[in-house]
Amino acid sequence: MMKIIVDAMGGDHAPIEVLKGCVEAANEYRLNLTLVGKEDLIKKHLTAMNASLEFFEIINASEVIEPDETPVTAIKRKKDSSMVRGFELLRQDPSSVFISAGSTGALMAGGLLRVGRIKGINRPALAPLIPTKKNPVLLVDAGANADCKPINLVQFAIMGSVYMEKVLGREKPTVGLVNIGTEDTKGNELTKETYSLLQDQKNINFFGNVEARDIPAGIVDIVVCDGFTGNIILKLTEGLASNIFGIMKEEFTKDFRSKIGALLLKPSLRSLKDTMDYAEHGGAPLLGINGGIIKAHGSSDARAIKNAIRQGMLFAEQQVLSNIKAHIAGDSKEV
Repeated sequence: MMKIIVDAMGGDHAPIEVLKGCVEAANEYRLNLTLVGKEDLIKKHLTAMNASLEFFEIINASEVIEPDETPVTAIKRKKDSSMVRGFELLRQDPSSVFISAGSTGALMAGGLLRVGRIKGINRPALAPLIPTKKNPVLLVDAGANADCKPINLVQFAIMGSVYMEKVLGREKPTVGLVNIGTEDTKGNELTKETYSLLQDQKNINFFGNVEARDIPAGIVDIVVCDGFTGNIILKLTEGLASNIFGIMKEEFTKDFRSKIGALLLKPSLRSLKDTMDYAEHGGAPLLGINGGIIKAHGSSDARAIKNAIRQGMLFAEQQVLSNIKAHIAGDSKEV
C-alpha cells in the first residue's frame, strides 16, 4: 500500500496551507496520508476545514525545525521535530515518500543522517523542474553539493533520467552538461572529464554540452551540473521570472489604455504565469536517498502542496527508488 508522509509543520504557511493541500489531495485522489506534527493543532485545523479524518493518520511531533537553524545541529537536537519523525517513518519503509516544505538544508542533512544514501550513490542531488519555452527541464544538482567530482555528475544524470522517464513520462530523456561552450574541449577539468564519462554511458541519452543561454529554450530534458552552478541557475531563473512579471504588471496598469490591453491579454498572461509557477510542479525530489523525498517550496500554498503530493504518488507508483537502484547497480562497473 502506498504511503505518503507529509511534514505538517514545514514551510512559511504551515500548518494551515499544508493541511489544506493535504485535504484537497485526499479528496481528489482518494488517498490516505500520514501527517506529522503537533497533533492537537492538526486535528483542530482539520476539523475547522470539515475534513474527513478517516483519510489521515496523525503522528505527534512536539518540535519544529525553523528555517534559520543550523541544519545538522537541528536534525541532531530536535529528535521530536516533525521533520525528524518523518525521516524515521521513511527509514522504516523506504518505499514510502516524505514531503516537506521545511528547511532545505535540514531536509538534505536529515536525508543523509537519518535515512542514508542509496548503495552506490556517492552524493544525493536536489532536482527541481525549471520552466522553458518547451517542456520543463530537470536541473540536477540545484544546491545539494557545491563541489563535485565527475562520478557525481554521471550519477546525477542516471538518477535524473530515471526520474524524468518514470514520473514525467519522457521516453529516453536527453541529458545536457552545463558548460561555457558546446564543444567537447570547452570547460574546466570537471566538465571535460564528465563529458567523456557521459559519452560512454549506454543507459543515458547524452546530448552534449549546453550553454546557460540555451537552457530556457528547452533543447534538452535534463541539465546536469555541480550544485554551486545549479543553484545559481535556479535562483537566476526565479529572479528573472519574478522581475519580468513585476515589470509587466507595472506596464499594464500605468494608464487606461494599458489596462484595456491587459484585459484582452488576460487568458494568455494567466497561461504564461502558470507555466512559470513553481506551484504547478509541487516540489523537487532529493534523488539518491534511500527513500522518496520531495522538497516543496518554502512558500508553498495549498495548491503547491497538493501537487507535491501528486508528485510523491507518481514517485511511489512508478517505483523510482527501485529503478534508480537497478540502474546504479547495472552501471557501477562502467562508471
